[in-house]
Amino acid sequence: MIVGVGIDLVDIARVDRLLDAKGERVLRRLFTADEVSYALARPLPAQHLAARLAAKEAAFKALSGNSLARGIGWRDIEVVRADDRPTLALHGRAADRAAELGVTNIWVSLTHTATTAGAMVVLDATSPPNSV
Repeated sequence: MIVGVGIDLVDIARVDRLLDAKGERVLRRLFTADEVSYALARPLPAQHLAARLAAKEAAFKALSGNSLARGIGWRDIEVVRADDRPTLALHGRAADRAAELGVTNIWVSLTHTATTAGAMVVLDATSPPNSV
């Protein structure tokens, strides 16, 4: 059963400007060390950071609904890779809210063009399908 859905778009040039203006400070505030390492190892770091911001915003929307959800911080939601696809690792209040919703699976889709990054997050409260 789907218990949450979120979608978001982020302007890549805006992330570039944010990085120019705030540098390390914004990286530490918005991203985990692993997210920063992943993005900085790519030819266009702002593109990958923008996709991660879009995923975090989409996750906020999918987890919304009560005061616990309103207290989720940027670093409580982490974009990670599992089985060669993006997914989320939830920490702190995000993990607490997901447990409250009974989330058993998180589906994440990331995309980008030259100018915009987007993400969709679906929270599922069913057990994983049987492997064949």
